[in-house]
Amino acid sequence: MPTRDARGKAMAKLSCAFVGDLHGNLDALEAVLVEMRARGIDKLVVVGDLLLPTPEGAWPAARPREVWFRLQEVGAKLVRGVSDTALYTVRPEALAPRDDAERRATARFLDTRRAVGDFVLARIAQLPERHRMPLPDGSEIVAVHGAPSDPTQEMSHDLDDAELMALVGDDPADFVICAGTHVPYLREIGEVRVINVGSAGAAPEGRVAHVTLLTATPETTSFEQISVAY
Repeated sequence: MPTRDARGKAMAKLSCAFVGDLHGNLDALEAVLVEMRARGIDKLVVVGDLLLPTPEGAWPAARPREVWFRLQEVGAKLVRGVSDTALYTVRPEALAPRDDAERRATARFLDTRRAVGDFVLARIAQLPERHRMPLPDGSEIVAVHGAPSDPTQEMSHDLDDAELMALVGDDPADFVICAGTHVPYLREIGEVRVINVGSAGAAPEGRVAHVTLLTATPETTSFEQISVAY
C-alpha cells in the first residue's frame, strides 16, 4: 500500500542522496551538492562521521565547522557516527598519546573540537543514531552509521550473509543504509537490502566522493552508487 504524507496524500516519486564519512571534507561535500543539483535531487542524508578528519585527511585542509553549517544550510538529515560521538564525549584531559601516530591523532581531535566550538558539539550530541524514511510503496529505510542492532558496529563488505543478518537483528526496515567502512556495496539478503554508502570525504581511491542515489515510486525502489570527483 502506498505511503501517505501528513496530509493524507499518497507519496509520489522520491529522490534522495545518501553519503557517509564526510570527515570534515568541504570540497567533497560541495561536489556532492553540485551533482545533486544536476540531477534535480534536493534531499540529502548523511550517515555519520561528519566532521573529524581521518589520518589520510590533511589538516588544515579539512574544514569541519564549515561542513557543519553547510549541512544545516541545505537541510541535510544527519545521523551520529562513532567519531561524532567521540568529539563530544571524550574529554581532552583524558587523552594520553603514547607515540607519534597517537600524538597526530590527538592533535587532529583537539583541533577539530576547537574549530567547531561548544555550540556545534552540543548540537552533535543531540543527533539521532538512526533515521527512518518511509518510501512511496510502503516499505521503509533505516539509516545508521553502523548496524541497526549496534550503531558502533560496522557492516563491512567482507561479512557473510549470516553475519550481516545478525547485525540487522530484529529491525523491521526493508532497507539498511550504513557507512563506517569507506567501501560501498549493495547486498540483498533474503527480504532485506543492505546498502553501505562508502565514504564521501575519505574514499580509499583518493579525491572522489561516494554517493548512493535513491529513486522510489509507488511501483519501484532503486539505488545507484556513483563516485563524484572533486
